[in-house]
Amino acid sequence: MNVTQTLPADAPAALLDVRAVAAELNCSQRHVYRLADAGRMPAPVKLGTLVRWRHSELSEWIANGCPSCRKGVSDAK
Repeated sequence: MNVTQTLPADAPAALLDVRAVAAELNCSQRHVYRLADAGRMPAPVKLGTLVRWRHSELSEWIANGCPSCRKGVSDAK
C-alpha cells in the first residue's frame, strides 16, 4: 500500500514553490526571483535544482511589513 501524506499550508515545515509564493504576494513568478536575488525577501531553500521557500519565514516576513532581508541594510529613509 502506497500512502502519501500532505502537509497543510500552515504547517511550520511546509515549503512553497515559486508559483505559490507569487500567488501569496500577488505578483509574477519572475518578480519573486527578482526579490530573492536582491535580498528583499527571505532566501529560498535549494534542494538540488528545486527552489523553495519556507512558509513560516514567508508568513513572518509578510506580517512584519516585508522588510529588506539584506544584511547590513536599513530600511530607514
